[in-house]
Amino acid sequence: MRLQHRGIHYDTGTTFRGPGYEISTRRADLNFSVVRRELEIIRDDLHANAVRIGGSDVTRVTATTEIALNLGLEVWFSPAFYEYQSSETTSRLVAAARAVSALEEAHPGRVVFVAGSELTLFMPDLLPGKDVASRLAALKADPSLLRDGKLNDYLASLTAVLRSTFAGPLIYAALPFEQVDWSPFDYVGVDYYREARTKERYVEMLQAYLATGKPVIITEFGMRTFRGAESSGVLGFGVTDTTRLYLHTRPVIGRFFRPRLNGNYERDEAMQARELGETIDELERAGVAGALLSTFATPEALTNDDPRYDVDMDSMSIVKYLPNGRRGTTYPDMPWEPKESFAVVARHFAPH
Repeated sequence: MRLQHRGIHYDTGTTFRGPGYEISTRRADLNFSVVRRELEIIRDDLHANAVRIGGSDVTRVTATTEIALNLGLEVWFSPAFYEYQSSETTSRLVAAARAVSALEEAHPGRVVFVAGSELTLFMPDLLPGKDVASRLAALKADPSLLRDGKLNDYLASLTAVLRSTFAGPLIYAALPFEQVDWSPFDYVGVDYYREARTKERYVEMLQAYLATGKPVIITEFGMRTFRGAESSGVLGFGVTDTTRLYLHTRPVIGRFFRPRLNGNYERDEAMQARELGETIDELERAGVAGALLSTFATPEALTNDDPRYDVDMDSMSIVKYLPNGRRGTTYPDMPWEPKESFAVVARHFAPH
């Protein structure tokens, strides 16, 4: 069955907070003429009809949403707030819903509000632990924590408040192991990756979501760009030298710490392209309503001819940002070049 909602993530700048640090994605000076051009490419050349617009600055996310809507794209409005207590998370999400409500009223049905994402790991109240690693450890030690009802109690209270502010449809982007009560939502959403351990059961594991009777959206899926990422067991996560990356983001000293990978890796665009194509085929076979690929671009993860510094290998993006201010050849007005996966996704998304 053809995907009704064929989309991709578009990050306007997301701040990842943790104990004692913050790391932000995308450049500080988001240029909305570039945003418009990239969204046009997403619509016209990638053949997407939807975009999941994420970010921690609601003004940016809202402005990008307006551009996307005016280009005829549907928007999965995804404000990203990490490591805030539940009350603060709610207040920020409600403020974001209020900010986009006028756009939803002007484009009814074309703005879906993503009411949180993977909160079991990224909101401190639900599991013991001061960070993601310690929460995962707590969950491994006591899986019954998933059945304590805290997540669903929170989502029920959150959606009740959002409904009084935002008239459009709501979705939650769940982890596969979160046990979500989907009754408050218009769509079922799951961040659902395919890799070696799940490949044989990928379609089968979707049946519980499809059994709800609500449209199922794969809110996140993707693949990194180095050989072996698909069979690493953690989707290739963790191959960037995080200490150097953090130091690179610091004022004054940052220019002395060039981001690099933490070992020797081999670029493999063909693998990324193959895995994404096969995943889209599987999702269509399963009968989900839509899929939102992660991600279009990762501007801070520059490619490089020296594999040690080819940080784009650790990116799920389908375009690679070029170093030293270079421009692409496919799109001479853009500072990036499409990867092999761009063409594969475009073929799957194109009208049949």
